[in-house]
Amino acid sequence: MLKTYNLDLMDNGVPLPFVIKTMEEIDVQLNGITDEPHKHNYYTVIWPQQAYGKHIIDFREYKLEPHHVFFVSPGQVHQVITEPKPKGYVILFTPDFLNKNSIRTDFISNLRLFHQSDETPPLPLSHAMIENLTRFVQQMKEAFDGVQDMRFEILGAYLKLFLIECNNTCTLHRDGNPQNAEVEKSLVKRFKATVDKQFMQWHQVQKYADELHVTPNYLNEVINHALNTTAKDYIQNRIVLEAKRMALFTSKTSKEIGFELGFEDPSHFSKFFKSHTGHSLLDFREKIQMQS
Repeated sequence: MLKTYNLDLMDNGVPLPFVIKTMEEIDVQLNGITDEPHKHNYYTVIWPQQAYGKHIIDFREYKLEPHHVFFVSPGQVHQVITEPKPKGYVILFTPDFLNKNSIRTDFISNLRLFHQSDETPPLPLSHAMIENLTRFVQQMKEAFDGVQDMRFEILGAYLKLFLIECNNTCTLHRDGNPQNAEVEKSLVKRFKATVDKQFMQWHQVQKYADELHVTPNYLNEVINHALNTTAKDYIQNRIVLEAKRMALFTSKTSKEIGFELGFEDPSHFSKFFKSHTGHSLLDFREKIQMQS
């Protein structure tokens, strides 16, 4: 029988800025307790080493299998369902943990691992990466379980090495002009950040193009190349995702959610949501609640 787990950033009731546990420890700790889809205000890294099941992130289902690493951002809705006795590691850390360990605030945003709203498939590991990452997580686990001085500084150092090693395989452009690649990488990063900030007010590609000082056609070309979707679809998918999150975590009506997301006409929002999901917001809410 499959089971679901949700690990809070706590250790024996004490809040911590960083936690690393084995999937076996979590399995024993939860003792088969299941939960509903949930979200956190911290980052999560899940590395199954001998585990099978599924991982649902922002209502997308991914296969859980050995040596495919997941990166979950704060605010993302997720649920891990595993077969009994999984083996692997789960790493949790807060944004404040990065700051206190001299890791720049833009370090995570410069990585191509964590995403706030777009598709977040797992990263498959090569044999060489498995060897390097195993060394890093073992050092983190030893430091976390130990009592040595400056253990969080040690954890921060190995966490950074772990993330850099993973990021080295996630290049945005694998060929072409390096200068153009950097320009486009910067544009994608700024576009995604602007969408996350403004999607409730701005629904048109033109607004984002104006804000980023590029033409709509160029913006769409870059986004399509980098993310395999149009700029318009990316914006609309972000709106739909937030509507789903609000449907799951609030009791607001479809009209209230639509208004908060920038739709003055409730019927326009209803048509918009149904055209993207195939369901009314009420049907979606009931479906998710039944599955939980």
